[in-house]
Amino acid sequence: MLDKTYPYYLANEPRTSSNLMEVYDKYSGEIATRVAVPDEQATEEAIRAAVQAAGPMKNFKPWARQAVLQHCVKRFQERFDELAMALCIEAGKPIKDAAGEVTRLIETFRIAAEEAVRVNGETINLELASRLDGYRGFTQRVPLGPVSFITPFNFPLNLVAHKVAPAIAAGCPFVLKPSEKTPIGALIIGQVLAETDLPKGAFSVLTLDGKHATPLVEDERLKLLSFTGGQIGWDLKARAGRKKVTLELGGNAACIVDADQHAHLDRVIERLVFGAFYQSGQSCISVQRIYAHVSLYEELKQRLVQAVQQLKAGDPKDKNVFLGPMIDEAAAQRLEGWINEAQQAGGKILCGGKRKGNMLEATLMENVPKDAKANRMEAFGPFALLVPFERIDDAFAMINDSDYGLQAGIFTDRLDHAMRAWNELEQGGVIVNDVPSFRVDNMPYGGVKLSGVGREGVRYAIEDMSEIRLMVVREI
Repeated sequence: MLDKTYPYYLANEPRTSSNLMEVYDKYSGEIATRVAVPDEQATEEAIRAAVQAAGPMKNFKPWARQAVLQHCVKRFQERFDELAMALCIEAGKPIKDAAGEVTRLIETFRIAAEEAVRVNGETINLELASRLDGYRGFTQRVPLGPVSFITPFNFPLNLVAHKVAPAIAAGCPFVLKPSEKTPIGALIIGQVLAETDLPKGAFSVLTLDGKHATPLVEDERLKLLSFTGGQIGWDLKARAGRKKVTLELGGNAACIVDADQHAHLDRVIERLVFGAFYQSGQSCISVQRIYAHVSLYEELKQRLVQAVQQLKAGDPKDKNVFLGPMIDEAAAQRLEGWINEAQQAGGKILCGGKRKGNMLEATLMENVPKDAKANRMEAFGPFALLVPFERIDDAFAMINDSDYGLQAGIFTDRLDHAMRAWNELEQGGVIVNDVPSFRVDNMPYGGVKLSGVGREGVRYAIEDMSEIRLMVVREI
């Protein structure tokens, strides 16, 4: 069970407050716990502490950073069930999926522990002409300094981990604002970090609402803003001043089922169902658009509908439940409206489409108009649409006809189609013979177009949180 109340963390230390924010069980709607809310002065104190910690964190040796991260791995393993249940309650995530996210939290910190002692430079050959004889170049990576993070509700552990763990490995003090809808995971991570010997001011976890997070965006003392969330990220980038900004802003993920996949339909359907409806579709790389070759379209459609109709929805604490609630009723109402709009414009609901509170049925549609919101925008819920195609070039063109470009998938036995997808699809990543929802925590992850700028994945985040410093030596 959750604690009755949770503190926030300011300069490595827990802080209480008379101002408490309620956190709800997303399935029952009941108050699950309360968290302390910092005042405006706390934000200033956190930033000032991070600035003061920049030197000590830079001098905090790689082996010491690794030890902190290894301690986190150990403690997360010990608190595995607690973390999973917290996710299940505060995010409405089915308990099996919650356990999977705790596993990824542990893996992300483990990868960061390995990378903490690999933040290396290189030797550069400068002897490019006779006048340069005797010159040698060397680089090292140095931490940027204090950084700020803003994270969303849908992965309250692992999306926090993808910012916090690389920051520790890189030697950057940080101020984190988790989603006010799902703050508990970040606060438990704060509890564990408070057990370590990180330098004073190395971290703060502030349970702010969006209105009070302005200093994390605009304060020039912070050298990087890493934001994961909605399209408001572009506004934050415009307000961020001279600091570096990395954004992961969602997607409208598409997946191709090529003409040669008749023999593999069992596997394809299994993965499409997972990719589209895992954690109620509330993932930036949830499968939203399925493009199937005309030769197998009808069979795929029939079998996919049957599989989706068999998904069990309900209380996410039930180990047999696959489909839990959306984050709140407003989110479910929004997507229900998009589904109704698409249907009124000629789209056909193949299954689902009904809502009760924040529970929306797993929904499949076809004949959705190109300009419908359900086609053009990020659904971020249990929804997918099907479209037939005749030529692979048609499928590529339909995928690229989108304002988003995070990841795409293609099921194919043809190497040339796989390579062309990699070369031609305007995406941050292309997944071959699996859904675009696939992610491993050491791979570069990020998008193009409205999907954002920059890449996460531990080593790539470390690169964003550090800068190259050159030294040239002349032999005399």
